[in-house]
Amino acid sequence: MALLFPLQHIMPITPDSPEFKRTNRALFFGGFSCFALLYCVQPLMPLLAHQFALSPAQSSLSLSVATGALAVSLLVSSAISDRIGRKNMMVATLFVTALMTLVCAVAQNYPQLLVARALLGLAMGGMPAVAMAYLSEEIAPQSLGLSMGLYISGSAFGGMLGRVLTSVVSDFLNWRVALAAMGVAGLLAAAEFWRSLPASRNFHPTTGGFAGLHGGLRKHFGDEGLPWLFALAFLLMGCFVSAYNFIGFRLLGAPFSLRQSLVGGISFLYLLGIFSSVWAGRMADRLGRRHVLWAVLGVMFTGLLLTLANNLVAIVAGMALFTFGFFASHSIASSWVGRRASAPQALASALYLFFYYLGSSLVGWLCGVLWAHGGWNGVVALLGTLLGGAVLIALRLRGLAPLPVALKAQPA
Repeated sequence: MALLFPLQHIMPITPDSPEFKRTNRALFFGGFSCFALLYCVQPLMPLLAHQFALSPAQSSLSLSVATGALAVSLLVSSAISDRIGRKNMMVATLFVTALMTLVCAVAQNYPQLLVARALLGLAMGGMPAVAMAYLSEEIAPQSLGLSMGLYISGSAFGGMLGRVLTSVVSDFLNWRVALAAMGVAGLLAAAEFWRSLPASRNFHPTTGGFAGLHGGLRKHFGDEGLPWLFALAFLLMGCFVSAYNFIGFRLLGAPFSLRQSLVGGISFLYLLGIFSSVWAGRMADRLGRRHVLWAVLGVMFTGLLLTLANNLVAIVAGMALFTFGFFASHSIASSWVGRRASAPQALASALYLFFYYLGSSLVGWLCGVLWAHGGWNGVVALLGTLLGGAVLIALRLRGLAPLPVALKAQPA
């Protein structure tokens, strides 16, 4: 893979510079917008089923086609960003996803809506991995954890608020107005992102196309640490999504029999992710990723075990710890990928996120099978096993030797 321009390293963005605040503000808006628009259809599924005479499984495609397209587009988008630049790719992504949300609001039939959602997912692949690569290239190593944590906290806030706002607006008006409002908000966020984000200073366009993609795959999977971090992404997101998929079923049934509105309120625990991702980033910058990761995974595991209690307070406390631990672990693992990976860095970030979404799909499906046979206890048994594997990976990474400075300017 050849550089299009001579390599010239410019000093990274430091915490005492105006560019640091601008970067963090822009990436917070970008993460917020992407994940608000991705997940905003989740509470609208019953309304879509009524509007278009769909089964629940058919209405769920409004989300699954977008996440599936996102997973597919991640690797290709990273290769494109290596040619056209990080900021250009992310700005285009934010504007297209907002426009596709507006198209969804005026769709005349369900196939049209699905096509728009699929295009939204394809476009969205140009944000998550590319944002991680941008931060890894531009932010000073000692502050990378904080910046990555702020980006992830924006993603968590967007995923939560997108669900809440569309649910409230559609309740008082209708689902089309809800999606139109989200699309307009997405356009405003895209404009702020474009205005605030500093242009790349340490990005160097590369050639190579898909041949370069193949070489990048071999390089990253040949690394001593990156495959373990990819496996960790699979386990983390698989466990997190599965727990939230099925805790609602448990709380709706005996002995709790809560109302749907109360069960939906558990998504406010995502607010803990806004705090824990930033806190974990600071702790990792201060103490080292290898010393913090296994501890926050232990918090996640402890929270999962608490949900086995037949006490509502204990269950909510368990989900709070579980959520706190997840976002902290994800913040640390994703920033570790950015610090360890050498070029092509966007591909390394894309691989992390590819396994992240793959875990959501496969583990979520398997937990559905276990729920039918063993209920919540069966789900916890599987998730506990997977989290135990994640803790073992974290302990394995504690002994990982940093890359020589000659190979990587920001050793892990």
